[in-house]
Amino acid sequence: MLAALGFTTIGLFLVLTMTRRLSVLVALVLLPVLAAVAGGFAGELGDMILEGLTTVAPTGIMIAFAYLFFSLMVDAGLFDPLIRGILRFGRRDPLRICTGTAVLTMCVALDGDGASTFLITVSALLPVYRRLGMRPLVLSGIICLGAGVMNMIPWGGPTVRAAAALKLDTSEVFLPVLPAMGCGIAWVLVASYLIGRRERNRLGALAAPPGAGAEKAADGTAGPPPGTATGSGRQAGEQGAQPRTTAPGAEEEPVALAVGGRPRTWLTVFNLVLTLTLLVALVLQVMPLEVLFVIGFAVALLVNHPRWEDQQALLDRHGKNVVLVTTMIFAAGVLTGVLTETKMIDEMAKALVSVVPPSLGGHLPGVVAVTGMPLSLALTPDAYYFGVLPVLSETAGGFGTGRAEIARAAILGQMTTGFPLSPLTASTFILVGMAGVQLGEHQRFIFGWAFGTTVVMTAAALLTGAIGL
Repeated sequence: MLAALGFTTIGLFLVLTMTRRLSVLVALVLLPVLAAVAGGFAGELGDMILEGLTTVAPTGIMIAFAYLFFSLMVDAGLFDPLIRGILRFGRRDPLRICTGTAVLTMCVALDGDGASTFLITVSALLPVYRRLGMRPLVLSGIICLGAGVMNMIPWGGPTVRAAAALKLDTSEVFLPVLPAMGCGIAWVLVASYLIGRRERNRLGALAAPPGAGAEKAADGTAGPPPGTATGSGRQAGEQGAQPRTTAPGAEEEPVALAVGGRPRTWLTVFNLVLTLTLLVALVLQVMPLEVLFVIGFAVALLVNHPRWEDQQALLDRHGKNVVLVTTMIFAAGVLTGVLTETKMIDEMAKALVSVVPPSLGGHLPGVVAVTGMPLSLALTPDAYYFGVLPVLSETAGGFGTGRAEIARAAILGQMTTGFPLSPLTASTFILVGMAGVQLGEHQRFIFGWAFGTTVVMTAAALLTGAIGL
């Protein structure tokens, strides 16, 4: 009963949010509450929700201050050279911009932390997309693909969890799948090229007759076609994109800096050193992430805006977005708290394992790899790796399959290409919140491409012998 209730809750959440019948915030809070009442846990509901909120509290704090930190850096112009470099590389061509987005994401994702990857890449690239009239969905989708593949690195969440759950060395899990990871990276570049070509065609189709305003895009935003200037400057500003006056390949004007004009050189150097120091501290885990961002933001705010009035102005300017993102995180805590504390997650894991027919026992590595990505939408990382994976490993052992092979299969899909899509992963809400897109739209837009990454890497792993068929 608990397993059925859990699957029903997750299924309803996905259907209602993807069809826009309910907002994500409402669904995250009310659906698990109704599930707990239906399961007879009404008397324990308060404690379960509080436990879930306590679990996500550090993430919520980290996101709030990290968002403020990178917003301050964007306002100060720290990312302007990067934005101009991407524009020069892209030549105002959406196809090149999309490819550059994938490359930048995979480089930033080397730190192994999805949250910081999303914070940095969206902060740096969203102004570029707005400037060219490109859809934010394209940005969030390509970042999702790049970050998903790079999540396989040895210090990333999936590999560490899989090794710990099955008591393996990380090298046993990671090294054999390196060729598959390389194929995944190649697939992401191909996918970003194809998505970029489609976005270029979309913008070209929006070209209006001379003197006419820009037509509305499919997602409701106006975007100027490549090489043309359409619409009034005021209209473009309202829609988040500015009119374009140069053709692809032409020299573009510098990206406008935010409030306060171009910062002094010493302040730019200070911001760069502070940001790099913060990122190094994140990788080395000098302190908890939330503590590092709290301290980093306080230092950055004091140095960049020593006057109280300027500090308040920055908080007023970005406070709304912080609230929007952090409320999603705490709402997700309600869902994970109820599913975990009622043991629905545990029962769901057992139910999934029980339906594996004996005839598939010898093919479990391939099955685990292909099904891992869809399962990431229904199970938290800990539930999968510490609940489902050990049982799968024991089952596969009975058919002569080693633990390391099952671990490799697990990291090819579960939380590797699924984590930037899962509503049970806090960092997903950072990505969609900062990009300003709806979770359901993001899932519909990129699910097929993300699943394609899993299929490509699984095929490569089978061909190279990392996993058996």
